[in-house]
Amino acid sequence: MAAFDTTRPTYGTTGLIGRIGTTFTAFAATIAQWNDTRVTRNSLSVLTDRELTDIGLCRGDIEIIATSNTLN
Repeated sequence: MAAFDTTRPTYGTTGLIGRIGTTFTAFAATIAQWNDTRVTRNSLSVLTDRELTDIGLCRGDIEIIATSNTLN
């Protein structure tokens, strides 16, 4: 016969170590998003106006493209 322990919830109550891990993971994800935005902005900024036009962008679109990359 099988028995289930239903007195403890299986989600939402992590211990101290779990909260530290979650905080660290969130911090690392924020740093990764910031770096992706920086790399995208720098890569597009070095292109000439002609090259940007060839890919359907203008200089004013660089910030929009860089920040929309992090909204995923």
